[in-house]
Amino acid sequence: MKYVLALDQGTTSSRAILFGHDGGIVGVAQHEFEQHYPDVGWVEHDPYDILTSQLTSAVEVLGKAQVRPRDVVALGITNQRETTIVWDRESGKPIHNAIVWQDRRGAPLCKKLADDGAEDTIRQKTGLLIDPYFSATKIAWILDNVKGARAQAEKGKLAFGTVDSWLVWNLTSGKRHITDRTNASRTMLYNIVEDRWDQDLLKLLKIPESMMPEVCWSSETVGHVTTSLGLGDVEIAGIAGDQQSALFGQLCVAPGDAKNTYGTGCFLLQNIGNKFTLSDHRLITTLTCSLTKKLEYALEGSIFVGGAVVQWLRDNMHFFPTSSDVEHVAASVKDSGSVVFVPAFTGLGAPHWDPYASGLIIGLQRSTEIGHISRAALESIAFQVTDVIQAMNKDTKQPFRELRVDGGAAANDLLMQFQADLLQLPVRRPAVLETTALGAAYLAGLAVNFWSSPEEIAKLRGADTVFEPKADKKEMDARQAKWQDAVKRAGGWNKG
Repeated sequence: MKYVLALDQGTTSSRAILFGHDGGIVGVAQHEFEQHYPDVGWVEHDPYDILTSQLTSAVEVLGKAQVRPRDVVALGITNQRETTIVWDRESGKPIHNAIVWQDRRGAPLCKKLADDGAEDTIRQKTGLLIDPYFSATKIAWILDNVKGARAQAEKGKLAFGTVDSWLVWNLTSGKRHITDRTNASRTMLYNIVEDRWDQDLLKLLKIPESMMPEVCWSSETVGHVTTSLGLGDVEIAGIAGDQQSALFGQLCVAPGDAKNTYGTGCFLLQNIGNKFTLSDHRLITTLTCSLTKKLEYALEGSIFVGGAVVQWLRDNMHFFPTSSDVEHVAASVKDSGSVVFVPAFTGLGAPHWDPYASGLIIGLQRSTEIGHISRAALESIAFQVTDVIQAMNKDTKQPFRELRVDGGAAANDLLMQFQADLLQLPVRRPAVLETTALGAAYLAGLAVNFWSSPEEIAKLRGADTVFEPKADKKEMDARQAKWQDAVKRAGGWNKG
């Protein structure tokens, strides 16, 4: 038997998943790691926590499944995007903690860029809106705030990478400093029309080009893992940012195909083909995984807090001991009892893009129980996804016929049914929910001919579960309007 190993490096944990030729999961290992919050709106990871948790998971899954490294035909990597690491090229040591995608410390620089009139230039080159979500202002902050960093960078001694770059650098003992196009497209520095690091944007942000990794395709062989790591010398053959990987894992390879991933955040992507198109409704344009080695694009709506709202109820509020308990607690009441929860813990993403929005729970009454708040928290995920879909429908003029879903929170039946009710559309959940990791496996496996084509893969997939809408449309429209009112009230709270 031969297998493909996917490394799924996420925001709160690192997972390694072993897939067989039928696309089925053979083994899973997962390790959570610490989150650091040094200031309001700041989120950091220790890069070595990322690395060690990922390597431990990879070695562990092979042991659990009793699979030898030589039976792994390829390794695919998928990763939390935008998270920024800068390290010393000689020592390989990071010069600062990883600044996580959720981190908002770049907001003042983003405001300055917008005030200076850079918004249109950045959008036309990168497809992105100016926001601290993306990597560029995180790199600039490190160069400006870590002692000696700028001088070292200008001498060519520092390397920047998103998490995929950091992993590949370490997996290959520093031989490869690379990223793929999907991750590069999330930096606010990569020109996704001309397919290159953009000199004008690097100059604008005062970031030396020597820091930038080489850019490769998402499905191609890029090097072997160093044998000392316990993974043999398996070939690294797939790299993709987690949401583009999930899009590919759902086989959304034709224009119009779309999916939403319910992870720490929520990310809705729709394949729009090979023509660069900008949104009129504050969505972003990003690169997708291309097997043809030609640029292909997607519209994306990024929601910063999805499943993370459940973790907040678990860890900060102690409403329940495990995240999966939320469904039982939420089902203990018949509805949210007029409670609306806006989980803007790190501002709001698409289509609002308000870095100063604050979390808000409104509609509390004397009779409110943790069940109502838990249900409102779950519903907040679906409300945010609906906001993005409504914006995307206006952009594409091709209304969604159904929504394909994946990610950990997609296992929650109550949430999926409420999503179908809000959208008044079928919600389709695949047999294998781990489509982010599956996408990385597919990309790697296709690069080494483990699978011949997406068509072959499609024939191997299991049956989906479909949630059909059951609720009254007028009632759902009224609830969405109430949600949007609450969002307005949460807006701008942390400004000034």
